[in-house]
Amino acid sequence: MEAARLADENPPAPTKHTVHVHFGRFAAAVNLWLGSTWAFAGAGVIVLVWAATGPVFHFSPAWAQFINTSTGIATFLMVFLIQNTQNRDARAINLKLNELILAIGKARNHMIDIERATDVELDAIQATYEGIRPADPLPKS
Repeated sequence: MEAARLADENPPAPTKHTVHVHFGRFAAAVNLWLGSTWAFAGAGVIVLVWAATGPVFHFSPAWAQFINTSTGIATFLMVFLIQNTQNRDARAINLKLNELILAIGKARNHMIDIERATDVELDAIQATYEGIRPADPLPKS
Protein backbone atom coordinates (compact mmCIF):
# COMPACT_ATOMS: atom_id res chain seq x y z
CA MET A 1 0.00 0.00 0.00
CA GLU A 2 3.06 2.21 0.34
CA ALA A 3 3.34 2.33 -3.44
CA ALA A 4 -0.27 3.47 -3.85
CA ARG A 5 0.28 6.17 -1.24
CA LEU A 6 3.42 7.39 -3.02
CA ALA A 7 1.65 7.40 -6.37
CA ASP A 8 -1.21 9.43 -4.91
CA GLU A 9 1.20 11.90 -3.30
CA ASN A 10 3.37 12.25 -6.41
CA PRO A 11 1.17 12.30 -9.52
CA PRO A 12 3.04 12.40 -12.84
CA ALA A 13 4.08 15.85 -13.92
CA PRO A 14 2.38 17.27 -17.02
CA THR A 15 4.25 16.27 -20.15
CA LYS A 16 5.93 19.07 -22.04
CA HIS A 17 5.69 18.70 -25.81
CA THR A 18 9.35 18.50 -26.65
CA VAL A 19 11.11 16.98 -29.63
CA HIS A 20 11.66 13.82 -27.54
CA VAL A 21 7.94 13.46 -26.83
CA HIS A 22 7.03 13.97 -30.48
CA PHE A 23 9.72 11.55 -31.69
CA GLY A 24 8.62 8.94 -29.14
CA ARG A 25 5.04 9.15 -30.37
CA PHE A 26 6.20 9.07 -33.99
CA ALA A 27 8.46 6.05 -33.36
CA ALA A 28 5.69 4.16 -31.56
CA ALA A 29 3.18 4.85 -34.35
CA VAL A 30 5.64 3.91 -37.11
CA ASN A 31 6.65 0.73 -35.28
CA LEU A 32 3.02 -0.22 -34.79
CA TRP A 33 2.25 0.34 -38.46
CA LEU A 34 5.41 -1.29 -39.82
CA GLY A 35 4.78 -4.35 -37.68
CA SER A 36 1.38 -4.86 -39.25
CA THR A 37 0.29 -7.41 -41.81
CA TRP A 38 -0.38 -4.61 -44.30
CA ALA A 39 3.16 -3.29 -44.09
CA PHE A 40 4.56 -6.77 -44.68
CA ALA A 41 2.23 -7.28 -47.62
CA GLY A 42 3.23 -3.87 -49.02
CA ALA A 43 6.92 -4.75 -48.74
CA GLY A 44 6.22 -8.04 -50.51
CA VAL A 45 4.47 -6.19 -53.33
CA ILE A 46 7.43 -3.81 -53.68
CA VAL A 47 9.81 -6.77 -53.97
CA LEU A 48 7.56 -8.44 -56.56
CA VAL A 49 7.33 -5.22 -58.61
CA TRP A 50 11.10 -4.80 -58.41
CA ALA A 51 11.66 -8.39 -59.53
CA ALA A 52 9.10 -8.06 -62.33
CA THR A 53 10.82 -4.94 -63.65
CA GLY A 54 14.16 -6.78 -63.87
CA PRO A 55 13.60 -8.00 -67.44
CA VAL A 56 12.35 -4.55 -68.48
CA PHE A 57 15.62 -2.96 -67.34
CA HIS A 58 17.66 -5.99 -68.45
CA PHE A 59 18.75 -6.58 -64.84
CA SER A 60 21.04 -3.58 -65.13
CA PRO A 61 23.41 -2.51 -62.34
CA ALA A 62 21.31 0.64 -61.85
CA TRP A 63 18.21 -1.53 -61.36
CA ALA A 64 19.98 -3.61 -58.69
CA GLN A 65 21.56 -0.53 -57.10
CA PHE A 66 18.16 1.11 -56.71
CA ILE A 67 16.77 -1.67 -54.54
CA ASN A 68 20.03 -2.03 -52.62
CA THR A 69 20.12 1.68 -51.82
CA SER A 70 16.42 1.81 -50.94
CA THR A 71 16.57 -1.15 -48.58
CA GLY A 72 19.81 0.10 -47.03
CA ILE A 73 18.29 3.49 -46.23
CA ALA A 74 15.07 1.94 -44.90
CA THR A 75 17.01 -0.50 -42.73
CA PHE A 76 19.28 2.23 -41.38
CA LEU A 77 16.32 4.37 -40.32
CA MET A 78 14.35 1.44 -38.90
CA VAL A 79 17.23 0.45 -36.62
CA PHE A 80 16.87 3.74 -34.76
CA LEU A 81 13.08 3.56 -34.59
CA ILE A 82 13.17 0.00 -33.27
CA GLN A 83 15.88 0.85 -30.75
CA ASN A 84 13.87 3.82 -29.50
CA THR A 85 10.79 1.65 -29.03
CA GLN A 86 12.74 -1.12 -27.29
CA ASN A 87 14.38 1.39 -24.95
CA ARG A 88 11.00 2.83 -23.95
CA ASP A 89 9.49 -0.63 -23.51
CA ALA A 90 12.40 -1.78 -21.35
CA ARG A 91 12.18 1.39 -19.28
CA ALA A 92 8.44 0.93 -18.75
CA ILE A 93 8.90 -2.71 -17.72
CA ASN A 94 11.66 -1.74 -15.28
CA LEU A 95 9.46 0.95 -13.76
CA LYS A 96 6.61 -1.54 -13.38
CA LEU A 97 8.95 -3.99 -11.70
CA ASN A 98 10.21 -1.22 -9.41
CA GLU A 99 6.60 -0.51 -8.46
CA LEU A 100 6.02 -4.19 -7.65
CA ILE A 101 9.18 -4.34 -5.55
CA LEU A 102 8.07 -1.26 -3.67
CA ALA A 103 4.56 -2.66 -3.16
CA ILE A 104 5.75 -5.96 -1.69
CA GLY A 105 6.76 -5.43 1.90
CA LYS A 106 9.19 -8.36 2.09
CA ALA A 107 11.00 -7.50 -1.13
CA ARG A 108 14.50 -6.10 -0.85
CA ASN A 109 14.53 -2.57 -2.20
CA HIS A 110 18.12 -2.80 -3.44
CA MET A 111 16.72 -4.49 -6.58
CA ILE A 112 15.11 -1.22 -7.65
CA ASP A 113 17.03 0.27 -10.60
CA ILE A 114 19.22 -2.84 -10.79
CA GLU A 115 19.41 -2.33 -14.57
CA ARG A 116 21.93 0.43 -13.85
CA ALA A 117 24.29 -1.98 -12.05
CA THR A 118 27.63 -2.96 -13.53
CA ASP A 119 28.23 -6.44 -14.93
CA VAL A 120 30.36 -7.27 -11.86
CA GLU A 121 27.53 -6.23 -9.52
CA LEU A 122 25.01 -8.25 -11.55
CA ASP A 123 27.30 -11.29 -11.45
CA ALA A 124 27.50 -11.03 -7.66
CA ILE A 125 23.72 -10.77 -7.31
CA GLN A 126 23.24 -13.70 -9.69
CA ALA A 127 25.66 -15.79 -7.64
CA THR A 128 23.66 -14.94 -4.50
CA TYR A 129 20.42 -16.13 -6.09
CA GLU A 130 22.05 -19.26 -7.47
CA GLY A 131 23.09 -20.07 -3.91
CA ILE A 132 19.47 -19.72 -2.75
CA ARG A 133 17.99 -21.82 -5.55
CA PRO A 134 17.20 -25.45 -4.67
CA ALA A 135 19.61 -27.98 -6.17
CA ASP A 136 16.87 -29.86 -8.08
CA PRO A 137 13.84 -27.57 -8.54
CA LEU A 138 12.02 -29.96 -10.92
CA PRO A 139 10.16 -32.95 -9.55
CA LYS A 140 11.28 -36.31 -10.86
CA SER A 141 8.76 -38.22 -12.93
